[in-house]
This record gives sequence, C-alpha cells and structure tokens, in this order.
Amino acid sequence: MDFIFFLMIIFGFVILGSIKQINEYERGILFTFGKFSGVLGPGWRIVLPIIQFYRKVDIRTKAVDVPEQEAITKDNVSIKINAVIYYKVFDAGKAVCEVQDYYYAVSQLAQTTMRNIVGSVTLDELLTERDKISSEICGVIDKASDPWGIKVENVELKDVALPEEMKRVIAKVAEAEREKVAVITKAAGEVEAANNLAEAARTMGSTPGALHLRTLSTLNDLSSDQSNTVIFAIPIEALKALEGLAPKK
Repeated sequence: MDFIFFLMIIFGFVILGSIKQINEYERGILFTFGKFSGVLGPGWRIVLPIIQFYRKVDIRTKAVDVPEQEAITKDNVSIKINAVIYYKVFDAGKAVCEVQDYYYAVSQLAQTTMRNIVGSVTLDELLTERDKISSEICGVIDKASDPWGIKVENVELKDVALPEEMKRVIAKVAEAEREKVAVITKAAGEVEAANNLAEAARTMGSTPGALHLRTLSTLNDLSSDQSNTVIFAIPIEALKALEGLAPKK
C-alpha cells in the first residue's frame, strides 16, 4: 500500500512537471524521440519528460539593428551605412529546424544584401532614392529568408556617412547650382525689363508729344528736391507739339 502511494506521488510530480505554459505571443516546437512532431499553440500543454522536448519561439515583430557597414557605390565612392530591419516568424517549425540561429542569420543576410545593393547604385541615387533602395533590400532579404519561416516586414536606412572630402565636394556642387539659378533668374529679369522698355519706347514713339510729357514728368520729380537746379532746353518744335496737345478753349 505504501509502495502504491509512493508511485502515485511520483506520478503526480511527473504530471505537474510535464505541464508547460506557452504564452499568446509564443509557439512551442515539439520534438518526440528527437523528431519534429508539431507546433504547440498558446496555453497549458503536456510535454512528456525524457520522451519529448519542446522549444519556445517568439513570434512577435523584432527589430534588428544592422551594424554600420562600409560599402563602395557604383561610382566608386566609399561610404558607411547602417539600417534597421523589422521581421517576424511566420512558421516557427522552419525557424527552428531549417536554420541554427535565425536572428543571427537574418542579421548577416541583411549586411551582405545591403552592401551588394549599395554597390549597384550611384551616390546620388542612394541619397535621393532611399525609400526605393530600402524596398529593394527588403524584397531581397524577404525572399531569401522565406525558407527559414521568416517574414521581413520593412527595412529602413538609418544613416549614410560620407567622407569629409566628399562632403566638401557636394557642398561646392550645391553652391554652384545655386549660383547657376541666380544667374539665370537675373538674366530672365533683364530680358523682361528690356522687353518692357522696348514696348514703352514703341508706345511713346507712336504718340506725338508723349516723349516730351515723359521728360517734363521727370523734371517735375527732380524739382521736388530744392537743392537741385535743372537747366533744360526744349526745342521749339516740341513746344508746338505740346501746344497741339493742349485742350482748346
């Protein structure tokens, strides 16, 4: 009787030790006699000791900070670039059985892919089309990690570090572009002013006495300053023209 009671106690401890809790954000990978036998969902699960073994896998989205990498662009510019990758496990069985350490594997794959794609674009494309390049890196990594049960959700390029001499060159190019725009704008203004002056000259030339009236208006503006003395000679023909424009009483 005591022996049966002792066996019941041992059996109770075995049962209690066999109960495993799997949280909602986890999945359990169950192995029986060393063979993959299924994926355990969240809740309390019984895993038989010695016979069975299980491993938890976190299926939440993870962020991997890709270390700063040195790369050479298509136009032979040496840069340093880093990024962050967001991914999650969509097949816990593959993540455990197909790759030894999926976290390390994704990080290494991201570094290699980032260097390869940066090497296929120019510096201008890298600086102006970062979203496009990020999407391209994301697509390559996602396709390569599918056999591991990994879904890459997004890749963001964090920073592109340029050598100091390249920064100075870019600053000079930007300054030259601004000067170019300033010269073009100034030339366009001079052309517009010349056209307006030509139109004004044609209008005055086609109207008798208009030029003389303009001259008198200019003299009137000059006379507002009492410190100036202006001596102006008007031809008799101009006076006759002005008399012809005056209203008759």
